[in-house]
Amino acid sequence: MKYVKMTAWRLAWITPRVLKYLFVMAAMSVNSGIAVGQAGKSSDTYRQLNLFGDVFERVRTEYVEEVADQKLIESAINGMLTSLDPHSNFLDAKSYRDMRVQTKGEFGGLGIEVTMENGLVKVVSPIDDTPAARAGLEPGDLITHLDGNAILGLTLGQAVERMRGPVDSKIVLTVRRNGVKPFDVIIQRAIIKIRSVRHEAIGDVGYIRITAFNEQTNSGLQNGLAALRKDIGDDLAGFIIDLRNNPGGLLDQAISVSDTFLEKGEIVSTRGRDPSTASRVHATPGDLAGHMPLVVLINGGSASASEIVAGALQDHRRAIIIGTQSFGKGSVQTIVPLSGDVAMRLTTARYYTPSGRSIQKTGISPDIAVPMARVEKIGGLHRRETDLRNALENGEEKNNSSSGTSSTRRPSAKEMAEEDYQLARAVDLLRGLHLLKTRMVN
Repeated sequence: MKYVKMTAWRLAWITPRVLKYLFVMAAMSVNSGIAVGQAGKSSDTYRQLNLFGDVFERVRTEYVEEVADQKLIESAINGMLTSLDPHSNFLDAKSYRDMRVQTKGEFGGLGIEVTMENGLVKVVSPIDDTPAARAGLEPGDLITHLDGNAILGLTLGQAVERMRGPVDSKIVLTVRRNGVKPFDVIIQRAIIKIRSVRHEAIGDVGYIRITAFNEQTNSGLQNGLAALRKDIGDDLAGFIIDLRNNPGGLLDQAISVSDTFLEKGEIVSTRGRDPSTASRVHATPGDLAGHMPLVVLINGGSASASEIVAGALQDHRRAIIIGTQSFGKGSVQTIVPLSGDVAMRLTTARYYTPSGRSIQKTGISPDIAVPMARVEKIGGLHRRETDLRNALENGEEKNNSSSGTSSTRRPSAKEMAEEDYQLARAVDLLRGLHLLKTRMVN
């Protein structure tokens, strides 16, 4: 995450007269030394700044209720930023503090990554093992009401703030989902602790789930790779990297994760308004997966940093991408700290994959399109002993009645692969590649 320090006016001493004076001075400084051909543009800028000062003074003195100057100015700044794109916004002291805590992997709330769409809150992705995920929220869901109050008219920051609250308190979300009538979901708030990387063996396949890109992601990935190679041993067929419903996070972590599997070449480039600020990041030698076959799972909830990883591995033909089209967030946000413990999040560039593709609005297309589906086993027509009337009891059933899978237990990766169609396809593909490689060697 890039941080750029800037100065800002302290708000306490600003009066309408002082504010208009500052606008005049700003316009005059713009005018000084400017070419004659640009004078008209500068003059128009001054008129617009003067208009803002007039509106500020009218609201401050004539609005039906007294409003603090700080609130008016911060709201004006936020309005300016949010009108640019869905990801630029103003961060007050609390929001800025929460953002910094979140990148460290622990924060309070419901556990959903959201954006704004047509005035409603859109779920980009629920985070694994959080209240939102357990409540069944899905990528693409539109949240229309919070505790019965309409979201329309709120900024994204205001909506997020209302979704936060004391731990164990409850909130009612009204959700609109394609093909389903609007419904309410009651969610109990909790401290969200993100374990961004989980690993588990599915037989001879190493399964690694990355839920977010925070400060622990790359180290967690490396530990998972080492553990799986040790546990599975020589039978290892390859690795599945599951980026489904991963909303993204820190750019440097996405670069490190990509570099883990690449020996050389470009990982990602960013290009902004000024061509001189364009940057390219290249991989360093060393594939920690040992050049084993790699499959990456993505879906509509895979955004930003997830798309950087998928795009880099796809362009370098290091991995086969399976699933559905990713979210399509290919813009770079710079956090700009301002005085007074506030900041702004400003979109400053676009991401490009190694082949020069822009991720923005298009996302990553999978190499093999596999829709979200659930594997359903079809039972045969054969009758078993247990189906016979008055069949003799086992004799041990009462003693073992407490055994079995708890509904609250997180299913293992092997259990998931029995029902998750995308994951099952990924496992089959890896085993097929491994078998083919083995036969070619022999």
